[in-house]
Amino acid sequence: MHSSLAIAITDESRVAQARRCAVAMAEELEFGVPDAGRVALVATEAATNLSKHAQKGELMIRTAGNGVEILALDRGPGMANLDQCMGDGYSTAGSPGTGLGAIRRVSSSFDIHSVPGRGTTLVSHIRPANSWTKQDGANEAGVLDVSGICVPKPGEDVCGDSWAVSQSQTRALLLAVDGLGHGPDAARASAEAVRTFREVSNKSPVEILEAIHGALRSTRGAAVAVAELDVERRLVHYAGLGNISGVIQARGGSHQMVSHHGIAGHQLSRLKAFSYAWPEEALIILHSDGLISHWGLDPYPGLARRHSSLIAGVLYRDFSRGRDDVMVMVARKAGQTQ
Repeated sequence: MHSSLAIAITDESRVAQARRCAVAMAEELEFGVPDAGRVALVATEAATNLSKHAQKGELMIRTAGNGVEILALDRGPGMANLDQCMGDGYSTAGSPGTGLGAIRRVSSSFDIHSVPGRGTTLVSHIRPANSWTKQDGANEAGVLDVSGICVPKPGEDVCGDSWAVSQSQTRALLLAVDGLGHGPDAARASAEAVRTFREVSNKSPVEILEAIHGALRSTRGAAVAVAELDVERRLVHYAGLGNISGVIQARGGSHQMVSHHGIAGHQLSRLKAFSYAWPEEALIILHSDGLISHWGLDPYPGLARRHSSLIAGVLYRDFSRGRDDVMVMVARKAGQTQ
């Protein structure tokens, strides 16, 4: 499970809230004062930019490895010249124009993507200055860069969708879960699926699904999918139950992976894992039905080569149904971003 929250930045009054929430998350990770200050600066500058330029701006804050990730989603006018906008002194709102440059300078890692007329998405990771680097979204360093977003249904405090990853240098397992319905009961089913996945992640996708099915009998159940990535043979072995969508997004197009009908914990047909080619530089994208099925990356030039958090953020921002929990998980082989 990943500690995260989403804050709608509707006006300048939300900037202080975003800063407080980000600093609280840094303190949970036992950041020192200087590093917590970096988190505060990024949250403040990113939220301020959203309040000035965004249409339905949203700031997402989560723990990522041993650091804090801040993702800003902007449906504003976008930027035609990113290099110019990143420079200190450039502003379209009468401000000093140091926001984006300041965010980049204090971040441990930083990425940004913008399309005129569609908006801007930026991600900042802040880790303690003298800490070792733990890969974002992973429980240990491994073959994948993985990021994910979980956002509850409007009006709910907890999300019934979740995701998890287990990996080494030769093998990776991805888990995507959509607890039936929404609210606390869905979240409990989702959490139990993640807990079971952690316990049996040395097994095959089908064996993991069977274990999760047994563990969820006392819950309302969930849609679940497990993807195993075989690095040496460049294959994805996929087993799904219910309405989780699994997509291999490659340069030549996308390929939908097949899930069985059923509900983990209540209705289980005979399970089978399907194997798919994993092309070089392909993205693996798993999402719940909180995202519409007819999405695509073609309208976003260069996005497929950006940080996986930016990709997940754009998909959530532009293709969320807006009336259900939503989870988006994006994975690619490590070291393939620009």
